[in-house]
Amino acid sequence: MKNLRNITFILLISYLTGCTQVTSQLETERPDASATLLPAPPASLMLGIEANPDCEVDGKTLAQFAPHNHHNLWDRLRAGYRLQPVSNERVQMHLDWYARNPGYMKRVSKRATRYLHYIVSELEQRQLPLELALLPIVESAFDPFAYSHGRASGMWQFIPATGRQYGLVQNWWYDGRRDVEASTRAAMDFLTDLHRRFDGDWLLALAAYNTGEGNVRKAIRRNQRRGKATDFWALKLPRETRAYVPQLLALATLVGDPEKYQLQLAEIPDTPYFTRVAVNSQIDLAQAAELAGIDIDELYLLNPGYNRWATDPKGSHHLLLPVARAADFSARLQDLPQDQRIGWERYIVKSGDSLLIVARHFNTSVDSLKKVNNLKGNTIRIGQPLLIPVATQPAKHYAFSAEQRQRRKQARSRGGEGTARVSYRVRPGDSFWKIARAHNIEVKDIARWNGMSPRDLLHPGQELVLWTRAGREAQRPPAALHGNPVIRKVAYRVRRGDSLARIAGKFNLTVNDILNWNALNKNKYIHPGQSLTLFVDVTRVN
Repeated sequence: MKNLRNITFILLISYLTGCTQVTSQLETERPDASATLLPAPPASLMLGIEANPDCEVDGKTLAQFAPHNHHNLWDRLRAGYRLQPVSNERVQMHLDWYARNPGYMKRVSKRATRYLHYIVSELEQRQLPLELALLPIVESAFDPFAYSHGRASGMWQFIPATGRQYGLVQNWWYDGRRDVEASTRAAMDFLTDLHRRFDGDWLLALAAYNTGEGNVRKAIRRNQRRGKATDFWALKLPRETRAYVPQLLALATLVGDPEKYQLQLAEIPDTPYFTRVAVNSQIDLAQAAELAGIDIDELYLLNPGYNRWATDPKGSHHLLLPVARAADFSARLQDLPQDQRIGWERYIVKSGDSLLIVARHFNTSVDSLKKVNNLKGNTIRIGQPLLIPVATQPAKHYAFSAEQRQRRKQARSRGGEGTARVSYRVRPGDSFWKIARAHNIEVKDIARWNGMSPRDLLHPGQELVLWTRAGREAQRPPAALHGNPVIRKVAYRVRRGDSLARIAGKFNLTVNDILNWNALNKNKYIHPGQSLTLFVDVTRVN
């Protein structure tokens, strides 16, 4: 490293004292260099060397030569800007919105703290514009569990097909579209491919990332037939895409000069937040969090690709952990035998059982049952013993902080005079309205007692607190196990050929769910273009 700095030092001196030849070489090697020229710093301030007064130092070139010594990651990001700034009303509209809502960027920048260093480093390694590190703000507000009505998932919002095309595995245990490292690499591969296909035009590449390459090419051909320009700003694209690129450019402008817009960004140290640690087997996430000495919520936020209570038994067997906790975790893991990294339970097959029923009951997968019990087919018989991989902690332990806050809210809730607290377990097809009517209480009260919104999803097996005058515990259905859901509200627009049953099947819902959430009459048809509100567990859809 010391030798590298010495070489950089010599090159910088050579450039400042006689830059004509060096500049020519750099321009040949980097034909896309188009950053604004900045005046060269006085030679007296740069090592006391007299520079050529007719030679100016390109700010981006200087940043490439100078050793990186950024204490704040935002400074490093700004030094890697390569997109041409654009000033027009479409960009200005987003600038104005961010200026009016400073709290939004403050929250998003805090959320980005876990992920941004990795993204910036990957972009630099590929020599891509560092403005692209801001794209997850546009896509998901840096929420790795974000989910859209178009079935796009994760921080970079991959739909299932494109995710598989770029190597993102999606199964019951794991969804690579939400994996921090895998989805970031896939997004950069995808963006690089689009950049090449659109002849080096980043704005067209970004538009294609949002709406699809085919839609952008159709818009280009339409303008060509009419003799119009074919740059991004001239194309007739979907409304979302027309806003998508200006939003990224507005973000780049804001981050480039936050003080100008009175914007406060959470400071992010220019050091890695996490590191990858090999586990070499399936592991219960509760055990992993305990070994690492971190909260399980933090473990899920660093490893959002894992859908369930444990890592994927098929691998790959690794975890992302805070850098400061990785060494302790690895040392403690060595003392934990592989057969003790998840829990085990012995189960005797009963009449009416199937592998699917048993798997659902124990919150595991059919494939795991078959592998553990050396089963070649799906047939099981009454009285047959099965070894079941199970979580070491109750299902509620594998919840995110939002659910923990909800439980605290429930514990603090109070009803009116003469009421008593009862527990209610949500049944399939339940809604706030149905529960309120059955117990003669108000929807808004149920929501308030449980720290929820009346439009939030209720899922079977969920525990609610009710304060009723009857004071009796609400009747419960047979115990229903549920995993660690990640619920997202989805605005779904009905397509030609859709039916309620088809939509329910696509999102792992019931027809009654959709009817209740949208106050629909089951005897009436839905029609193309109609908007439906869905509440989807993103860990249960592909």
